[in-house]
Amino acid sequence: MSRVAAVARADVWFVYMARCADGSLYTGIARNVADRIALHDAGKGAKYTRGRGPLAVCAVRRCLSRGDALRLELAVKALSRPAKESLTRPRKLAAFARASAVDKYK
Repeated sequence: MSRVAAVARADVWFVYMARCADGSLYTGIARNVADRIALHDAGKGAKYTRGRGPLAVCAVRRCLSRGDALRLELAVKALSRPAKESLTRPRKLAAFARASAVDKYK
């Protein structure tokens, strides 16, 4: 892997939505979603997910920076429960992210 590719890869963040064992949805950001879910399942992730595991990943969206991931996470968390549920369908989180980015620059 070239140095440019390694630097570019290091800047990649993901927004993920996970369903808890109680049926609730959790949204977070991570560089490595699998490792982060493992931390949640071990009780060492977010306080909200402790005792609600195991978690199942419902949706993942790649972002080019931590700032982009945080903005998307905040936008998702501001949605109603039915709207969040709709984002768990295939490609809906990506469409929402694109729509949010377009609105940001209008």
